[in-house]
Amino acid sequence: MLKVVLVVVAVVAVLVVVLVALIASRPSEFRVTRTATMSAPPEAIFAQVNDLHKWEAWNPWGKLDPNLKNTYEGAPAGEGAVYSWVGNKNVGEGRMTIVESRPNESIQIRLEFFKPMAATNTAEFTFKPEGDRTSVTWTMYGANTFMGKAIGMVMDMDKMIGGNFEQGLKDLKAIAESTAKG
Repeated sequence: MLKVVLVVVAVVAVLVVVLVALIASRPSEFRVTRTATMSAPPEAIFAQVNDLHKWEAWNPWGKLDPNLKNTYEGAPAGEGAVYSWVGNKNVGEGRMTIVESRPNESIQIRLEFFKPMAATNTAEFTFKPEGDRTSVTWTMYGANTFMGKAIGMVMDMDKMIGGNFEQGLKDLKAIAESTAKG
């Protein structure tokens, strides 16, 4: 009987070591990127992203909780502007701070998530003119902790948030194009 228990313990220990090694070998960073082309000049689109007060109209996560509580601090727009939110389980709790704003070219945002899981990531928007249109790229990237790597084995970050990026860019496009025409 003791031999059977020892064999079972040894097999479980080997499986745990293999699982830990497999998780540890996963990428140490994640990156999600989506791009959309909009019939609007960079300045029209930049204005929608650079002013965090305007995100309410196109931010896909804001639509997931009708009772979302938003607060704004710091600069009214651009570097130093801060947007904090507290919402339901679909949006959690966190804060965005614009850390770099290059007019009509790019915006970099520090994303701090507090709930449901603590993390700090970076979001970037780039605006590239293409004739009378603009290519807008929305990227989020960050470090994969051991827990993030383990979750990544069953949940793909790109699939998890990529669709939200696509919806947000679609809504941003509609607003920017109507603003550019009007």
